[in-house]
Amino acid sequence: MKTFSFRAKKGNVVWIEANRLVVGGRVKTTEGLVSESQLAQALLALPPGPTKWVLDDLLAPSVIVKDIAEAPRGGEAREAFFKWKYGQVMAVEGTYSVQGLSLGDQGWLLAGMPLDMHDAWIDLAARLGRPVHLMIPRWVWLYNMAASTREVPGMLLSLCRTESGGFSGSIATWGRTLSLVRQWPDAANISTWMYDRIEPTMAFLQRAGVVPAEMLVWGPDNWPNGAVPHKVFQPTIPSQEAI
Repeated sequence: MKTFSFRAKKGNVVWIEANRLVVGGRVKTTEGLVSESQLAQALLALPPGPTKWVLDDLLAPSVIVKDIAEAPRGGEAREAFFKWKYGQVMAVEGTYSVQGLSLGDQGWLLAGMPLDMHDAWIDLAARLGRPVHLMIPRWVWLYNMAASTREVPGMLLSLCRTESGGFSGSIATWGRTLSLVRQWPDAANISTWMYDRIEPTMAFLQRAGVVPAEMLVWGPDNWPNGAVPHKVFQPTIPSQEAI
């Protein structure tokens, strides 16, 4: 007698940061953003099939927008609305591909990336038989993996080490759900992150009545003690994930 087996379909993970590419468990250091030829070579080393892309936070900047009463219905109308709202809030130049995720009464999470880059990567992956199933910012991947089931308010630091030895990246906070995302493209040392970025964010949250009880830190090897108990976590970047 045979029993039914339900298994989630696996997709190959493509991890792109400002100075490294991780594909199939192999890490390649790059001088700046990965080139199309480097990306093509890495994709060809994967078995054919769908891919899940995790992008450096600053390749797909994010913002929580709380003044959207209701998003338009219909795919094209909603996409156009998100592009307009993202451009208005982020003051970006050029055309962006924008994804929107409802946070319920907390508003909408919008994440965008330049349309030409987005389309070039989508087309490249499709031509090579490794079509893109999903693209998400690194901080969202970290939040979903380590923070989304937390029962107390918290803060996530999603940081990328730069050539200068500093860190660029994001702060995301949550209460019952995501409540705030702040991002810095300019690299800074840990002291600057502590005093010029985390402390002002904490002050803002205290005024809003949502004080983090814990902080998760991804990127650095260690982190100094501060006002909030912290945990440095370094999960292995997977070669495959369920899609």
